[in-house]
Amino acid sequence: MAGRIVSGLENCELCEVTDGVISTIRKLWSHYDGLICVMATGIVVRAIALLCRDKKTDPCVLVLDEKGQFVISLLSGHLGGGNELARMVAVITGGVAVITTASDVTGHTALDLWAAVNNLQVQNSERLVGVSAKLVNEGEVSFFSTLECGNLPVDFKVVTEAALADIVLSHGTFDPLEHPEALVLCPCNLYLGLGCNRGASSADFERGITELCRQYRLEPSAIAGIASIDLKADEAGLLQFARENNLPIRFYTKDELNRVEGVSTSSAVMAATGAKGVAEPAAMLAAGDGMTPGQLIVRKIKWKDVTAAVAEKKLVDMAKTTVSKA
Repeated sequence: MAGRIVSGLENCELCEVTDGVISTIRKLWSHYDGLICVMATGIVVRAIALLCRDKKTDPCVLVLDEKGQFVISLLSGHLGGGNELARMVAVITGGVAVITTASDVTGHTALDLWAAVNNLQVQNSERLVGVSAKLVNEGEVSFFSTLECGNLPVDFKVVTEAALADIVLSHGTFDPLEHPEALVLCPCNLYLGLGCNRGASSADFERGITELCRQYRLEPSAIAGIASIDLKADEAGLLQFARENNLPIRFYTKDELNRVEGVSTSSAVMAATGAKGVAEPAAMLAAGDGMTPGQLIVRKIKWKDVTAAVAEKKLVDMAKTTVSKA
């Protein structure tokens, strides 16, 4: 049975149990995205009891009998992909995928999975269970967003005030006192446009962006990337800032920057680079879809050696993850 599964799945390896189940699973735990156990459920429960830590990091665990009649998604069914993997394995074995997560059984949106698919960060994970339970028990949850977003799940009821919402979507700084009962999600959809004097350090960029986020109450984790003019592609401080914050960086030519409308212009920048501006058009291009620039939400701010602006990428096409009723 294990051989059939390995043959039917990509990137799947067969690990024989030669030194006891608990010892084997302990060795494999942090090295694989999922463990498929062909054995009794009780054995697996005892083996993983002391290993389970967090749904965001634990591998998914499946258990099935030697005939493959029942494929049980035991752990990390949503974020870990256990439920989907169980369905795939059941097709191979000709058995039944046993899914017990409430949202799958009722056909409602799996909030943790929906957030992950749409690259939304959960700011207060302790509220995830309560809001998910309300969705299952009442059939819908109220949803408020400070951003334009479409294609929402059918079991989300849009409200016009954050105070009325079970779920708040915003790239603003999260204050638990403002939303004590709501699940707060932060999109990763902000792009920084950066300009600088030659030799600006990474610390110069760090101080400027920290001040900008504090002044405009922007969540730093909402920053998806940064951009500048191609003349700055060798700027050591800028590259170090991107590297230290794990942010992708893009560079645009002066002609690309000059085609962006509605930005602040500078004769000094034009004389130095040939572009009418750097920070604002770079941010808008980075936040765009290749056809239309993103929306500028913070116009350029200038410090001694650094200039920054912020643009927002629209969330109009959010992916749905409502699951079919099992």
